[in-house]
Amino acid sequence: MKVGVVTFPGSLDDQDAARAVRFAGAKPVSLWHRDSDLHGVDAVILPGGFSYGDYLRCGAISRFAPVMTSIIEQAKSGLPVLGICNGFQILCESHLLPGALTRNQGLHFLCGPQKIRIENTTSAWTSNFVQGQEIVIPLKNGEGSFQCDDSTLAQLEGEGRVIARYLGENPNGSRNFIAGITNAKGNVVGIMPHPEHAIDSLTGPTTDGLAFFTSVLTTLVGK
Repeated sequence: MKVGVVTFPGSLDDQDAARAVRFAGAKPVSLWHRDSDLHGVDAVILPGGFSYGDYLRCGAISRFAPVMTSIIEQAKSGLPVLGICNGFQILCESHLLPGALTRNQGLHFLCGPQKIRIENTTSAWTSNFVQGQEIVIPLKNGEGSFQCDDSTLAQLEGEGRVIARYLGENPNGSRNFIAGITNAKGNVVGIMPHPEHAIDSLTGPTTDGLAFFTSVLTTLVGK
């Protein structure tokens, strides 16, 4: 299995995401933002960071990168895509996911371990979790507050498309404590905390994040 990891100008966690892919047992493939060729990958990860310096809005410029034209087209045909932090912001800007990520409540940058609960195990990126499973992975963002209108929120909740929710205090003021969502097909997932930083005990607070990356391989094998 080959999983593409996109690098935009300002991406910080592309190598961490590639390492997570290797830990999961797949081959990471580097994808450059100016290259529209996805090189036959089976899935794609949009990593965290500060693409284009977060000018305009986070992810607003990356949405127009040549690589995103190909990703948007193939995602609509079922290609599994995971957006982490800045990647989540890019997915929303690309309209592959609804809503938007805005400034954290209190306007502070957050960085630390975060407990979340897995709410949906039917997506391509969460199938190896147990519904209701509580995990701890790092959270680090300045604009991680998920916001949407009331009708969109009702649709996400009604269709079970919230894949993860913050536990304890709502760290960034997201509506309904939402930490991650999926599209209707379940192949596109955005999550604000960083599972790629919790794949082994040497570098992470837990190994809880690894299941995001093994999940997509399980999904692909089952096709």
